[in-house]
Amino acid sequence: MNDLTLKHWLDLLAVWNIDAGAARLAFDDLCRRYSEPGRYYHTLDHVRNVLETVVQLGSRARNLHAIRLAAWLHDVIYDSRAADNEERSAAFAEDLCKTFSIPAGGVVAGLILKTKRHDDAGDPDAQVLLDADLAILGAGESDYLAYAGNIRREYAWVSEPEYRTGRCGVLQRFLARPRIFHFLTGLEERARRNMAAELMRLT
Repeated sequence: MNDLTLKHWLDLLAVWNIDAGAARLAFDDLCRRYSEPGRYYHTLDHVRNVLETVVQLGSRARNLHAIRLAAWLHDVIYDSRAADNEERSAAFAEDLCKTFSIPAGGVVAGLILKTKRHDDAGDPDAQVLLDADLAILGAGESDYLAYAGNIRREYAWVSEPEYRTGRCGVLQRFLARPRIFHFLTGLEERARRNMAAELMRLT
């Protein structure tokens, strides 16, 4: 999987004429970060899945390259005990873009910040990224159960009652939305069914 993911990364950075050797070093750093202890869902597998969906939705995008880079970096900083993961990931993205003289740093950082509350503010590029990030909600039952289990593992330090309360709040907020997806509308019904079932298990 890493060989294929590496190719995607090198192909993307080649858009900005980034030296392949420097791009490879950056990739190795990303692999290390996405493999840190305590990550069970927010891994390179998640990044790969988000990227695949972003590419599928590419015709909806205005700046596909920026969205792809945001997909790579949106969870590069992840600590389940922290409340500023998105802000720190956005700062990381800006620093990386500055290092490589990629002009899209501000755009990429802005897209990453949208993943904090999944609020698109009418931006179609953000809608593409957010749909891709949330696509797991509309996955088949076994994949959804694996996702939910991995999220729980990332919060193993939280007591069961506290986790149930917090997780139920997250699910209820998503279910209260008039719509979860902008473009992946075919996943809407299954996503709501998955979350409702998880909510039932937690209450």
